[in-house]
Amino acid sequence: MIMNYTEGLFRFIEKSPTPFHVIDNMKQELAEQGYKQLLEREEWKLEQGGKYYVIRNGSAMVAFRVPKGTFGGFQIVASHSDAPCLKLKENPELWSEQAYVRLNVEKYGGMICSTWFDRPLSVAGRLLVKSEEGVTVKLVQIDKDLLMLPSLAIHMNRDINTGYDYHAQKDMLPLYGMGTKGEKESFMDRIAREADVKEEDILGSDLYVYNRMPGSVWGSEDEFISSGKLDDLECVYSSMASFLSAEEHDRIPVHCVYDNEEVGSSTRQGAASTFLADTLERIQEAFGGSASDYRRLIAGSMMLSADNAHAVHPNYPEKACPSNRPLVNQGVVIKFSGNQRYTSDGVTAAVFRSICGKAGVPTQVFTNHSDIAGGSTLGNISALQVPVPCVDIGLPQLAMHSSYETAGVKDLEYMIIAMKGFYEAATEEMENGIKIQ
Repeated sequence: MIMNYTEGLFRFIEKSPTPFHVIDNMKQELAEQGYKQLLEREEWKLEQGGKYYVIRNGSAMVAFRVPKGTFGGFQIVASHSDAPCLKLKENPELWSEQAYVRLNVEKYGGMICSTWFDRPLSVAGRLLVKSEEGVTVKLVQIDKDLLMLPSLAIHMNRDINTGYDYHAQKDMLPLYGMGTKGEKESFMDRIAREADVKEEDILGSDLYVYNRMPGSVWGSEDEFISSGKLDDLECVYSSMASFLSAEEHDRIPVHCVYDNEEVGSSTRQGAASTFLADTLERIQEAFGGSASDYRRLIAGSMMLSADNAHAVHPNYPEKACPSNRPLVNQGVVIKFSGNQRYTSDGVTAAVFRSICGKAGVPTQVFTNHSDIAGGSTLGNISALQVPVPCVDIGLPQLAMHSSYETAGVKDLEYMIIAMKGFYEAATEEMENGIKIQ
């Protein structure tokens, strides 16, 4: 089963070079499982036992199932579809020496720049194309080793191994081809040809550079996995797999995937938006509930904020907290932060540990080294709109925000089992504790 999960994850990542592809791939899977798409601009007529999903911006999704009887709250798992990368600017072609064609890009998120050099790259994203109805969205993924970022030889950059400051506008421009300006097919013509549209019909685009290296299983006993976008497609994949396999009860399971976490979440499709709140409110309204009923449902709900965590690095053990040191293949990580960069507290962590214990899943703890500022994730941001009890979790990994990250084979299965147990649980606040059904 472990290798089946790993192979499934690699296939999912390979088909998902951008957030738009992530959502489209999940949309196809949900449709095959009998889920119906809802549009935000239309009235929702929901049924008991119904299965639904709603998409915003083509890059964020909320999927849910309605129980056949009354329901007492929401069991929510939230993750994100984006990853640090290079985003193409408008009019991307830059000519050099009247021969080389480079592409003009900017950084998206906190990427490790050095990991993008000297490896096969390509381009994917969405095109907005003129049509008789107005504008049509077309996804494009060039399945070819199309670009490269060649390193400058060490003879010309003696400081490269002693600390180098990468400049996005100079160092990070990928090489696309050679030719004579005016005679060579333009880059946007190439994109149009791949999408089977006319270049003059393209009215807009959101295009990104992605790493072409396929996922791999490696190590002395095949204990490691490496791939691009493990942060956070490993959690997206785990949430989707557990959501689809969880057994029904009187809670509404919610599979939520936000976009733009890597750049702060403050977009209409990010965790700071009303997307999840709008969806949950409309579910309640569809069954005749009042505003007060909605608040009671929220009070009886819980969320897992699922975003990968830092494992102790074997070469840099001093960077980790002295007493909370997650290891690869040792279980799901619960993340804590004294300054509330993560949502976990004693109550939510205890509930999640109880669920994992019943499922036979080991857990670990991550806290930052107290002298090293850490990152944050979507849990606290989302709670500003949907104030449910939440615990921040993730899978331990190395090389976070590299173009090619590393994690553990066993942990993927641990996460899927833990999330399935969470979806099948129900929490209820008591006078002096939490009841877990």
